[in-house]
Amino acid sequence: MDFTPTEEQTAARDLAARIFGDLSTHERLTAAGTGSDAELWKALCEAGLPAAVEDIGLLGLVLLLEEQGRTTAQVPFAASCVYGLLAVSAHGSADQRERLLPGIGDGTVVVTGALSEDAVRAGGPGELSGVVPVVPWLRDATHVLVADDEHRLWLVRTVDARCDPVELTAPWSAGRLTLDSTPGERLGGPEADVEGERAYDDVLATARTAFAGLQAGVCAGSVARAVAYTNTREQFGRPLATKQGVQLRAADAYMDTEAIRVTVYEAAWRRDEGLDCAAHSLTAAWWASEAGHRVVHAGQHLHGGMGADLGHPVHRHFLWGRQLEAYLGCGSEVLQELGELIVRGEGEV
Repeated sequence: MDFTPTEEQTAARDLAARIFGDLSTHERLTAAGTGSDAELWKALCEAGLPAAVEDIGLLGLVLLLEEQGRTTAQVPFAASCVYGLLAVSAHGSADQRERLLPGIGDGTVVVTGALSEDAVRAGGPGELSGVVPVVPWLRDATHVLVADDEHRLWLVRTVDARCDPVELTAPWSAGRLTLDSTPGERLGGPEADVEGERAYDDVLATARTAFAGLQAGVCAGSVARAVAYTNTREQFGRPLATKQGVQLRAADAYMDTEAIRVTVYEAAWRRDEGLDCAAHSLTAAWWASEAGHRVVHAGQHLHGGMGADLGHPVHRHFLWGRQLEAYLGCGSEVLQELGELIVRGEGEV
């Protein structure tokens, strides 16, 4: 395994860090409220970052999402790249790739995903019915990648469905998706049944890995804020960072963050290399859920009373960390699925 970024991945990560750092500021995030930052999304697309994911792979996307997580930037980057660009490029038909990928790359097409178990059923030819209570970035999306109860993947235009706003812990522009004999386009076209469940499994593993990478960035940003605060905040004439209890709490948070990062890198690298990554994506999701919970709580705790201020920047990392924990699945659920996968012998570990 070699997780060393390529020149292209490094260049994309550095550019993303600069754009997120310049535009995803405390003042702009406050002004955006719970909605997305359209100007930031436009800047990212004009820089060619979503389109670059097709070339830099999932590991490259993880590097970009870490930078988004550090600043808790409110854009549908993860969703559109995972459920749109990577899903369509890997499993779409030639017509779908030609029709959708350019728009996803330039940001005019935004895709999100609704992969809830047994929530949607296919009725007549290309007709879907069901309700998905929470779909991240649905209010920004032009298309939704929907999984039916047989794990077949469909592309649904949001204009053809009912999309009601839903507020989450984190400002993800989420919505409730209601389908009532809504037309859907099968991902991969008429020949999609040939690969069937494989496309669903790949998209699910890719999503888990990408959102775990986003969590690694959220945690890194939380730790960085805690370190900066405890080095400048003094108590009894000494910085808080000189106290052993503070150092130990920060060190544990740092190690948890690194554990999330390395498991995410391994899962992403294996997917890019065409290796089985189901168990590895679940491992990354477990670390992101369990350790992510600990890290964002530690970041808030190390800020003392300031951490309880809902307007303080570190509180955003707390909200994002808890939302990602819920989105990836609580640790015990993910661990059970991982154990069942290993028992069935369907995943390399």
